[in-house]
Amino acid sequence: MSNRGGFSDRLGFVAAAAGSAIGLGSIWKFPFEVGSNGGAAFVLVYVLCCFVFCFPIMLAEVAIGRKTHKNAVGAFGVLGFKQWSIIGKLGLVSGVLILSFYNVVSGWAFGFFIEIMRGNFGIGKEFSTFISDIPLMTTYSALFMVMTAFIVARGISGGIEKATKIMIPALFVILIGLMLYAFSLDHALTGLKFYLVPDFSKITFKVIYSALGQAFFSLSLGMGALITYGSYFSRDNNIVSSSVIIIAATISIAFIAGLMMFPFVAYISQGTMQGVGSGPGLIFTVLPGVFESFGTTLGIIVGGSFFLLLSFAALTSTVSLLEVPVAYLVDEYKWDRQKTVWGVALFIFLIGIPSMLSSGASPFFTEFITYLGATKATDFLTFVQHIANDTFLPLGGFMISIFTAYYWKKENLDAELTAGNEGYANSWVRPLVHIAVSFVCPIILGIIFVLTVLDRFFGIALV
Repeated sequence: MSNRGGFSDRLGFVAAAAGSAIGLGSIWKFPFEVGSNGGAAFVLVYVLCCFVFCFPIMLAEVAIGRKTHKNAVGAFGVLGFKQWSIIGKLGLVSGVLILSFYNVVSGWAFGFFIEIMRGNFGIGKEFSTFISDIPLMTTYSALFMVMTAFIVARGISGGIEKATKIMIPALFVILIGLMLYAFSLDHALTGLKFYLVPDFSKITFKVIYSALGQAFFSLSLGMGALITYGSYFSRDNNIVSSSVIIIAATISIAFIAGLMMFPFVAYISQGTMQGVGSGPGLIFTVLPGVFESFGTTLGIIVGGSFFLLLSFAALTSTVSLLEVPVAYLVDEYKWDRQKTVWGVALFIFLIGIPSMLSSGASPFFTEFITYLGATKATDFLTFVQHIANDTFLPLGGFMISIFTAYYWKKENLDAELTAGNEGYANSWVRPLVHIAVSFVCPIILGIIFVLTVLDRFFGIALV
């Protein structure tokens, strides 16, 4: 472990793991998922998914990583189950694919920060033109990948830990400030009602699998990130309480982002909530107009703060996504870390170009595939998201739960969770984790995975 480096303390691990979870998934993706899936009902399902399905999987991933001090692929060989390294390889592929399009969206956020700071509030109305400007998007996305690689190249404690310890508190401060300001706007209560008052008739199978996919995506589960981060975590520290803090922080950020976002939507729509379900471009098309209405100086301050927040959130996640393949190559093939970081960053940036082209710059990638039963084509970026996020992550969670419960065995999980937490063995959490890992997670995640694939890609809705 000493040769690989590690987190200097528990706070370092929690900050890094929370940073991995608190990203665009919480601030960019969560509000438009809420808007597209019925508002408050989606929020309730999301929170339940985080604790019922994601918490046990998080415990298992961190425990496997800490037990082995290995990357997401090599960990299973150390445990004596090399054939199960398929889980780590699936996570590795998922993380690479997610980072390939995540970096593109991060480039949008970083680009908007620059544009708003220049006083270009009209950028929201030009969103489609902006993201299809390939020379500009290449520049912003490349700069973002360079920042990501710079942090990861500096190592675990000197790079990832140090950066997240600064960015996570800054992110909270900026977000809470923006939320309080949003509360003062006209029609704020209309937005809060949409967000906080559930209509249970809105809960459908689509809402459930969207909430589950959002939970796995936002918590960085099923992609090897937490196995990798767990491998740098000291055995003196408490995995259970650390995981609770990470989930609570992630839910809190997502929840506060909604408290900020929906009053903004209500304000700009004059209380009609028009555009609330407009999809991934929601914050890019709606908010610049809000900031413009504040006047130039205040608009630059508030708008610049928001997109700086978004860029910070994205960066804390991209560093964890890049660390997964880097740790694999350094551990398994003894590659030089510095060269590996920059080489992998370049590779992922290049395979993200089709996602960059899929927002109107290339008709081929913009209308990349039409699913069976679908009435319109799906662009390449969304297709990769459907593959890596909506299918691979729940599948990875399903396989982790099966492996932990029936191959590695619950006794070994208990032993690892007890290290740094002597009270775990006799706590009420232990039997609940056993039930969840052995029955609830594999059954529900397996069903969700199959139904999602049938519904998403083949137009067969069984529920």
